[in-house]
Amino acid sequence: MLEYIVFIIAYLLGTIPSAFLAGKFQGIDIRQHGSGNIGATNAYRLLGKKIGIAVLVVDALKGGLAAYICFVVFGSWGGIAGGLLAMIGHSWNPYFGFKPSGKGVATGLGVITVLMPKVMLVAIAVFVLIVFATRYVSLGSMLGALSVLIMSFVFQEALAYKIFALVGVSMVLVRHRTNICRILNGTEPKFGQKHKE
Repeated sequence: MLEYIVFIIAYLLGTIPSAFLAGKFQGIDIRQHGSGNIGATNAYRLLGKKIGIAVLVVDALKGGLAAYICFVVFGSWGGIAGGLLAMIGHSWNPYFGFKPSGKGVATGLGVITVLMPKVMLVAIAVFVLIVFATRYVSLGSMLGALSVLIMSFVFQEALAYKIFALVGVSMVLVRHRTNICRILNGTEPKFGQKHKE
């Protein structure tokens, strides 16, 4: 039974609020500014390029580590369970009353880096191209996530990974509902612009 502790660890890794902690070091409650999201994009806008990248790396690492330790103990199905637990902990953080917090993109990136590295490369390429073309980080994130689902079938990944792609992508899209509305209304901030409060 002790091996099941890895799932608790995976979830707790996901709950590490890296953007919030980085903001606190700068005397800023990141939840009260910009988009209010405790993720890498809001950290980038509010705290600067270096801290934004650092938050991205930490969020990806916690997803990757969660998936890895569960994969080592339980195999493919364990890996996806650990990855999803980390994404849930990040996106609906218990430290903030389980309210929507992060959007799970960077954490999910860490998961697919460990479980589906070929798919990860395509997803990053899609993200970069979309952001370069439109300057919408949210659109790049959503289409990058959708590419994970598509490429999991193209590369004929294991069933466990296809299920992770379906569930993980759904989570990312749900967390981007307001972004979709702002894109359609033309009010979504573009990369390099300050978020209107």
